[in-house]
Amino acid sequence: MKSTDSSTTSPAAAPRVNYRQVAPAAVAAMLVVQRAVNESGLEHSLLELVKLRASQINGCAYCLDLHWRDAKKAGETDERLYLLGTWEESPGYTERERAALRWTEALTRLSSGHVSDATFAAARAHFTEPELVQLTLAIVVINGWNRFSVGFKVPPRAEF
Repeated sequence: MKSTDSSTTSPAAAPRVNYRQVAPAAVAAMLVVQRAVNESGLEHSLLELVKLRASQINGCAYCLDLHWRDAKKAGETDERLYLLGTWEESPGYTERERAALRWTEALTRLSSGHVSDATFAAARAHFTEPELVQLTLAIVVINGWNRFSVGFKVPPRAEF
């Protein structure tokens, strides 16, 4: 039987709520934290991979579109972007990137279980303590942005 509910098959023309307009203080707070991540000293390419992987897990079309384009502008290759969802089986990612992606998945999927000691040890082997805190903050922020965009059905390339 074919579903007649078009909300699952076609994207929304506009967000449910223009959260930037109705809660500018909340957006300003998020931007302060985002700026801290951007100025953390972590590699831009690594941060884009983290943003993309978390956004894949969360099903955030707006963030996937945005960060895919940002990664491409920064010189990321098509192959690495196409294979990001299968990074564990795919060549072309450094051990540091793999540790960051594993950490991203563990923190993004907390409802599936706590972060294992092995996952922490892998991250700790490739990141200093300050870097690991900054990486964790990057994951926190993209998960926050994903919740805004998924919750309010922000379509790709939406203009506020």
